[in-house]
Amino acid sequence: MAELPVLDTEEQRVLGSLLEKQVTVPASYPLSLNALHTACNQSSSRDPVTSYDEQTVEQTARRLKDRGLVRIVWAATGRRTLKYHQTLDEQLQLAEDEHALVTVLLLRGPQAPGELRSRTERLHGFSDRGAVEETLRRMAERGLVVELPRRGGDRDSRWRHLLGDQPEAAAVVAAPAVDRESVLAEGGAARDARVRTSYDAVAAAYADELVNEVSGLPFERWLLDRVAAHADGGPVVEVGCGPGHITAYLADAGTDAMGIDLSREMVEQARRRFPEGTYEVGDLRQLMRPTTATGWSSVLAWYSLIHLAASELPDAVGALVRPLAPGGWLVLALHAGSAVRHHDEWFDVPVDLDFVYHEPTDLVALVEAAGLVDVEWYLRGPLTHRGETSQRLYVVARKPG
Repeated sequence: MAELPVLDTEEQRVLGSLLEKQVTVPASYPLSLNALHTACNQSSSRDPVTSYDEQTVEQTARRLKDRGLVRIVWAATGRRTLKYHQTLDEQLQLAEDEHALVTVLLLRGPQAPGELRSRTERLHGFSDRGAVEETLRRMAERGLVVELPRRGGDRDSRWRHLLGDQPEAAAVVAAPAVDRESVLAEGGAARDARVRTSYDAVAAAYADELVNEVSGLPFERWLLDRVAAHADGGPVVEVGCGPGHITAYLADAGTDAMGIDLSREMVEQARRRFPEGTYEVGDLRQLMRPTTATGWSSVLAWYSLIHLAASELPDAVGALVRPLAPGGWLVLALHAGSAVRHHDEWFDVPVDLDFVYHEPTDLVALVEAAGLVDVEWYLRGPLTHRGETSQRLYVVARKPG
């Protein structure tokens, strides 16, 4: 491998943008100056977000050309336009998985393995966080990256590239990065076991506290009434039904509603409190079609995705969409924001439970990527008289039919 280049922050952003677009938009790569300028300053997948002018981007690219890290070529077709092509991966002899990690580290600064796995999905498909860690350690042996000391409150160490200094300190103090993958630190099975055990433990207290909550939630009643009207008597399933009160509300509104939940004790609470209803133990990621129809009229995930890592959401949403009938609705309810909140106690009962908050734009993008249309989303502020502290996100979308 050639001697490691030392890049300033502008050079890092230009090279990171070229590395990214080479994979994500190959049809328009190499990039024109205008496209490279836009890529450097885009507001998503960048930390920090920059506002370089075009002259700065051009001067930086030419400086990189002089160092042999960028090649400037003429467009092969159409107008004679200069285009920019990075050669960093050639100089560093980067494999595909290394290319992906270097790209995201250049564009977003130090990150934990779980964050890197979710943020490199469009660049390289890592099978799990262990695969990311394996690649990082291989890169560390080559002097490309280094593991940083773990910060207080972090479950995982972060990794940074060694291609130059990074403007990270101020950003970290102002807004620490949220690692939504930290819930998988011990693996998905261990997380599922903690969720199941915690909900089993609080089932009775949870039901006592929340079984009548819909009466005090006018927006939620409006949304559930819409779901019932759309179903028009057809089959509806609530995944993660807890003590069954949302499922029961939909049944009272005239739907053929049933609920499933991972927690056996929650299902027992639902059966005890709403004996006319149908409640089963089940995993939302393995949702089947109803026995009475070719698909569900509506699938509700009512605060049932709130323990999943960001990298798990695409598969979870896909599992809920597949058994929908054509024209059926998917309805999601979540905590909105950027946080992972750990609870050692809930309803005065000891638990070991992490709540993951997700950004509205991320959820809407996932729903659209799953092929749903007519996407609506609503953001409700916390009802402080109920003790709420988080914004609430509701997403409604239709399966084409």
